[in-house]
Amino acid sequence: MTTPLRRTVLYAALAAGAFVSVFPYLLVVLTAFKTRRQLSTTEPWLPGLPPSTANLAEILGGDFPRFLLNTVVMTALLTLGQLVFTTFAAYAFARLRFRGRDVLFWLYVATMMVPSAVTVIPLFLIMRELEAVNTWYGLLAPYILGTPYGIFLMRQFFKSLPGGLEEAARIDGAGPLTILFRILLPLCRPAIGTLAIITVISSWNSFLWPLIITSGDETKVVTVAISALKVGIGVDRGLMMAGGLIALAPMVAIFIFFQKYIVRSVVLTGLK
Repeated sequence: MTTPLRRTVLYAALAAGAFVSVFPYLLVVLTAFKTRRQLSTTEPWLPGLPPSTANLAEILGGDFPRFLLNTVVMTALLTLGQLVFTTFAAYAFARLRFRGRDVLFWLYVATMMVPSAVTVIPLFLIMRELEAVNTWYGLLAPYILGTPYGIFLMRQFFKSLPGGLEEAARIDGAGPLTILFRILLPLCRPAIGTLAIITVISSWNSFLWPLIITSGDETKVVTVAISALKVGIGVDRGLMMAGGLIALAPMVAIFIFFQKYIVRSVVLTGLK
């Protein structure tokens, strides 16, 4: 196969893959701007003419903005907690010496092999005994103190840093916290950025735990709110797609403005 033909085949395959990846999002946009009549009279992949903003106006006129704010608060708190507690735990596992350190670390990391669905019921029972069902505490507590993946990622990055930097700081009289904040953390910006991006995306798209632990509007998030957009025994597709479009917009904005850092995070995650 000649080089031009090979390049043409490659670009055609990439274009087909890109179309398959983007097509579901295109359907969300097209469906969100259709009336109920247009949904039944036009093909799903064709736009409704004229476009209608009735679905967006209806969903924004209800409690959906409140659920969107709840999601923003939940994502911000989880991301902040993950960055703080994960960094401290990873530093302890990577740099501090104490008995049973490696055994404790690998036992903790081994919990990544346990599906999250297995732990949902025990977590719910614990939160019920603590009277934390349908509260912000119950929503945040299981995940705000760090995750095995995040601690593993940060620990591996800490261990990749030269040990001589830490030894030189100790000779100058620096303590563990001074070494962490003034020497190691500035060098860990790529790993911190990776962890922040992963946490924001996973927290924003979280569904199973918020669905189980919350039942009132005070703590309901957008994923749960969208799943509840049903009319009788059917589903109002236009309304659900309007909610999905609103929930999708922040993630698209994050990708557009932080594309370079997202690509770097993917590379860093693969290397680690």
